[in-house]
Amino acid sequence: MTYSPESRAAVLKKLEPPNAASLRQMAKEEGTSKATLPAWRREARSQGRLLPDADAGPTGWTSRDKFAAVIETAAMNEADLAAYCRQWGLYPEQIGAWWTACEQANDWERASNQRLSQATMEERKRVKMLERDLARKEKALAEAALLVLRNNAAAIWGDGGDA
Repeated sequence: MTYSPESRAAVLKKLEPPNAASLRQMAKEEGTSKATLPAWRREARSQGRLLPDADAGPTGWTSRDKFAAVIETAAMNEADLAAYCRQWGLYPEQIGAWWTACEQANDWERASNQRLSQATMEERKRVKMLERDLARKEKALAEAALLVLRNNAAAIWGDGGDA
């Protein structure tokens, strides 16, 4: 079954926040298959349209949707941002948090490398300490073995083994 561009646009409009309907609900209301609406949403998203999942709410938006919201609001003043947030069922704090996450998105590699180098340094210190401890114990064991051999030699040959 083919759908007119107008009916598609109307359905996609109903999927937008703040009163976004779930895909299951919309499929039932519109009489479409369950596979049709996700395909329409994917196509609209690929064209840059903001269509987050209705069931998840703003906290469940995909990274792509959050990034799109950050880009759309980047040049807005407070009043425009407030209007945008009302339209999409968001809070300005959420946009701010997403903005911060976007700014720090490429810092994860540097932070990861720092954590890794710190962990490597700590492991090197630990290995060095364990090697020192092992060497000390090996030395003590060798001295104990030598003492046992001396005592056994003294017991077998007499006091001549003490010299």
